[in-house]
Amino acid sequence: MADTSYDLIVIGAGPGGYVAAIRGAQLGMKVCIVERENLGGICLNWGCIPTKALLRSSEVFHLMHRAKEFGLKADGISYDLDAVVSRSRKVAGQLSGGIGHLMKKNKITVVMGEATIPSKGKVSVKTKKGTENLTAKNIVLATGARARELPGLEADGKLVWTYRHALQPPHMPKKLLVIGSGAIGIEFASFYNTLGADTTVVEVMDRVLPVEDAEISAFAKKAFQKQGMKIMQKAMVKKLDRAGDKVTAHIEVGGKVETHEFDTVISAVGIVGNVENLGLEELGVKIDRTHVVTDEYCRTGIDGLYAIGDIAGAPWLAHKASHEGVMVAELIAGNHAHPVKPESIAGCTYCNPQVASVGYTEAKAKELGYEIKVGRFPFIGNGKAIALGEENGMIKTIFDAKTGELLGAHMIGAEVTELIQGYVIGRQLETTEEDLMNTVFPHPTLSEMMHEAVLDAYGKVIHM
Repeated sequence: MADTSYDLIVIGAGPGGYVAAIRGAQLGMKVCIVERENLGGICLNWGCIPTKALLRSSEVFHLMHRAKEFGLKADGISYDLDAVVSRSRKVAGQLSGGIGHLMKKNKITVVMGEATIPSKGKVSVKTKKGTENLTAKNIVLATGARARELPGLEADGKLVWTYRHALQPPHMPKKLLVIGSGAIGIEFASFYNTLGADTTVVEVMDRVLPVEDAEISAFAKKAFQKQGMKIMQKAMVKKLDRAGDKVTAHIEVGGKVETHEFDTVISAVGIVGNVENLGLEELGVKIDRTHVVTDEYCRTGIDGLYAIGDIAGAPWLAHKASHEGVMVAELIAGNHAHPVKPESIAGCTYCNPQVASVGYTEAKAKELGYEIKVGRFPFIGNGKAIALGEENGMIKTIFDAKTGELLGAHMIGAEVTELIQGYVIGRQLETTEEDLMNTVFPHPTLSEMMHEAVLDAYGKVIHM
């Protein structure tokens, strides 16, 4: 009979879970990972990766329409939506298969099925063949999250979609409503708008991309509107009437309810943690608004039980989950672990233009009582940006005026999701403005704007 006892069982094979499993195995543990759907979780299969593949297709499509600007000719430009979607699914499939290879390489047992925790140190898994009962000294919950659905706005897969439907659309929207302007909503709005959908975005907060610095949000709004998007802020979709192939949205804005007709609606109003049917309440695990309550080391308060990633709360980001996975594995092994500092985790949104940030916004820094210095630098002042034909954007830095600590950095423009890591490293190393000003940035690169934005905060900017 197969041995079903392990040092570590991970429930959920997303970017938090599979990384925790791999690091645990590297540290000499006998590891089992349980997954009910696809290795790689939502991120690799239905989130981060396939959306980036779709957005890459729309980006190339957009550039093709700009061919004349670059001295090129391109006639009869069009797209095949089925082929675009097929490519994104192939990319997701390739990476999911790669996770399977990593499991084998690290001798990790993979059990496909639905897991519950009947008691401390025990995991019961319902598989296609029956029920498997496993035991472990340590269990890591990495079950992730799913799309939040509001009453009256539930998805049906035909007229009203979640992100899953939007990744495999039954049709190309002609008139699209996106509810919510966070990263998920804006990325899909950007994709479908670029392909020609008449796109309206409704945001309940007072600005789009509400977690970003207000200046970046305002810049983004102007860019989206220039691309033809309609932006409704401080607005709420109260009801959706579905009839035939049309949806009538009742939208409250300015104290009045307006009605607008669409053929497709994408609901992107946040996520809820997958905490149900795991047996957590019976174990005494504390749950707050569908998320497991943990300390900075992802400990649940139940000996040997940890929770990482989206199920453990904000920020709901794959890279945060992966770091927590490594941290928990190190902690279980008795090694020194580095807890996540939420304010040092970068957030990236892959719309057009891209948005990226780390640390405090200007408003938050002021709220916390900091005396600040703020620097800005526009893409139009950078040679590489002009050469690329990407002059639309800016970089903003925020420093503690007393200590020179980099409190926050906020970017909008081409490839800023690749640039932000420079500032992330700066925060991790507790870099001051002097360190950054004395760093030599290569020319010609977009990264020079990062340097100039620091110089501007101290009145030393060169190219502006």
